[in-house]
Amino acid sequence: MIAPPERLPERDAAILGMLPHVPFDGWTKRALRAGVADAGMPADEADLLFPLGTVDMIETFCDLADRRMEEAAGALAETRLTARVRAVIALRLEQNRPHKEAIRRALAVLSLPRNARAAACCTARTVDAIWHAAGDRSADFSWYTKRAILAAVYSATVLYWLRDTSEDDADTLAFLDRRLAGVGRIGRLRGRADSLLARLPRPPALRMPRGVGDTG
Repeated sequence: MIAPPERLPERDAAILGMLPHVPFDGWTKRALRAGVADAGMPADEADLLFPLGTVDMIETFCDLADRRMEEAAGALAETRLTARVRAVIALRLEQNRPHKEAIRRALAVLSLPRNARAAACCTARTVDAIWHAAGDRSADFSWYTKRAILAAVYSATVLYWLRDTSEDDADTLAFLDRRLAGVGRIGRLRGRADSLLARLPRPPALRMPRGVGDTG
C-alpha cells in the first residue's frame, strides 16, 4: 500500500474548514487561511500545516475522504463482495456531494503533468480503501488485477458524477452499475475460458528430429 500523507487532527480540521472556500478561491493559501480561521486555529498555522503546498492539501483531502468512507462502510448491510463495492462507492459519492466543486478543482490540479505521480497515488490509495471497506483481504496476484480494474471503473464514475445533476446521483449509480456489470461479464468469460483450457488434452512434447541439437 502507498503511504498516506501525514495524518494530524489539525491538518484534517484545516481541510474541513477550507472546503467551503475552495469553490471560490481554489486549492490556494487564501482558501487555507480562511479554513484555518473557520476551524478556530491561529492564522500562522496555515503556513506550517501544509509545507508542500497545494498538492499536499489535495492528498490530505483524498486521504481524509478515504478514512471517512472506510469508517462509515462498517454499517453497510450488503454481504456479496460486488454489492459491497458498489455500496462503498455510492457512500463515498454521497459523502462528497457537498464538495463536488472542490473535487472538480482538485482533479484539474492533479491532471497537470507535474502532478501525475500524486494523482496516481491518490487513486491507488482510494481504490485500496474501497476494496478494504468492502471486505476484500486477498493477497494473491488478483490483488493487483482487481485494483487495476476498479481504478478504471472508479475514475470513470467520478468523471461522470462531476457532470451529473440527477437527484441523489441516480444517473451516476446507473452508470456505475453498467461498468460493474461489464467487469462481471469479463470475469465470467475469463473463468469459462480458463476452465475450458484446463479440460483440453495437452499436446505431446515435441521430439526434435535426430541430429538437431546434437553436439556430439
